[in-house]
Amino acid sequence: MLHRLSLVICALLGWSLWQIMLYLRMRRASKLLYSLPGPPSASFLSGNLRQFFARNGLDFHTHVATDYGSVVKLNGFVGYPMIYVSDPKALHTMLIKEEHIFQEAEDSLTVNSALFGTSLASTLGGHHAKQRKLINPAFSVNHMREMLPLFYDVTRKLRDAVASRITGELQEVDMYSWLSRTALELIGQGGLGYSFDPLVEDCQDEYGDTLNRLTPNLDSLLLFRKLVPWSTWLPTWMRRGFMQLFPAGSPPRNLVHIIDTMDRRSREIYTEKKHAFENGDAEVVKQVGSGKDILSILMRANSAADVNDRLPEEEVISQMNLFIAAGQNTTTNATARALQILAEKPAYQARLRKELLEARAADGLLYDELNHLPLLDSIIRETLRLYSPTVVLLRVATEDTVLPVSEPIQTVDGKQLNEIPVPKGTEFFIGSLGCNANKRIWGEDALEWKPERWLPSLATSVTDARIPGAYSNLMTFLAGKRACIGFKFAEMGMKVLLAMLISHFTFELSEQPVVWNVAAVVYPSVGYTSLDPELPMKVSLYDAELQ
Repeated sequence: MLHRLSLVICALLGWSLWQIMLYLRMRRASKLLYSLPGPPSASFLSGNLRQFFARNGLDFHTHVATDYGSVVKLNGFVGYPMIYVSDPKALHTMLIKEEHIFQEAEDSLTVNSALFGTSLASTLGGHHAKQRKLINPAFSVNHMREMLPLFYDVTRKLRDAVASRITGELQEVDMYSWLSRTALELIGQGGLGYSFDPLVEDCQDEYGDTLNRLTPNLDSLLLFRKLVPWSTWLPTWMRRGFMQLFPAGSPPRNLVHIIDTMDRRSREIYTEKKHAFENGDAEVVKQVGSGKDILSILMRANSAADVNDRLPEEEVISQMNLFIAAGQNTTTNATARALQILAEKPAYQARLRKELLEARAADGLLYDELNHLPLLDSIIRETLRLYSPTVVLLRVATEDTVLPVSEPIQTVDGKQLNEIPVPKGTEFFIGSLGCNANKRIWGEDALEWKPERWLPSLATSVTDARIPGAYSNLMTFLAGKRACIGFKFAEMGMKVLLAMLISHFTFELSEQPVVWNVAAVVYPSVGYTSLDPELPMKVSLYDAELQ
């Protein structure tokens, strides 16, 4: 015990010394970074980071994104600057033009590696490109078209499950739980060719519950992520032993259980799928998804690839871990936010229901037909514009460079900058909200949720801004080589879920105080004391004859 404690103390001292050295180097390298506008430091040790990573920090995120311009200085550990960037030209440089310079931070890569293995979220450069090349076809539009009937089959089960639990005119239902279970089943059947949950029982299985607890437990440790790379030189048994020093039920202990559960289930699914492939395609087609799921496509592409381009078995399993966790969390939380907004705005809910019923959208549409429902499409885009599921995305400069901006930056000492000198080691936050809610681009009402801004088309100020995002002039799913590979999957899941739910139910807000928590994926809870994701809503069956 004393030996382990001494190792921890040494690691902390080493990390502190390293941070002080970075701070001194940054001071020498670029005084200009310190003159950028931004909020005052709240603490010498943690700067603004406690405010930025706090569960209740969404108001602070909005403050940073909208009140200081498109390039903002935040104070990091021991005072060295971290730069929040939302300028479109600067983002294009960071994520596309000079992506090789602005890489994901080592601590982010290490955390992702610990959570998911050697996946798209933990690799860089050629290794990342090799993985993405094999995986890309599984997320193509053509493949989305093939999977859409499966999405309808799963959401019909959701409809029946919710309907069977409504006994009166209004029934309070935790819609987060049902959305989460359905999103897991969508990624299970569409992504892995595996059924996790028949959507019958009132509680989900251990795996679904484990996934729901991943984000809250992980994000209670966000401030300590800088320590993670220092542990990589330790053997696995020692790192696991250190985690066991924490009390039972604490986030570190919970994370060990969560990672073990994710890995065990992924290996079970992979082994089952591998045996089916060994017995021929006929056996694969008999499985859930009929062999059209993402994992089946990946395994076929992997076996057909040149031996030097193939992914090791461990990396395929790592991609599974990532797809399940990222796909479920993103779809669940984005749809939950849209559902809550529609409950707050019953007129929009009624308008959307009219569009859906007239198109018979809940009965099953073709992919292109679903995507040509204008109000449904604009509601989802507007929700993703203002309420990105991910709000904490970091990059670090791997060499000295210069970052151009599309409009001059006014420093606190009155200078104007048309470009920003960036010393090696400078850390950046990708300002998705700052870009998505920039008043110069989106108008003075940029912070208002207004689906009409997408109808019939976007303003020229948006289309002329050259926002580099992979999705609809938005930075919600990032851009370039590391853009979210599954954004079409998430968008289609949201559309089918809303089409099914709004067509058959009406939703009202609960009296319980629902708040949204800053996390790797923003999630709702009842108050800030609970770590359990929840979205209680008053739900009733929609009866067209009574309207």
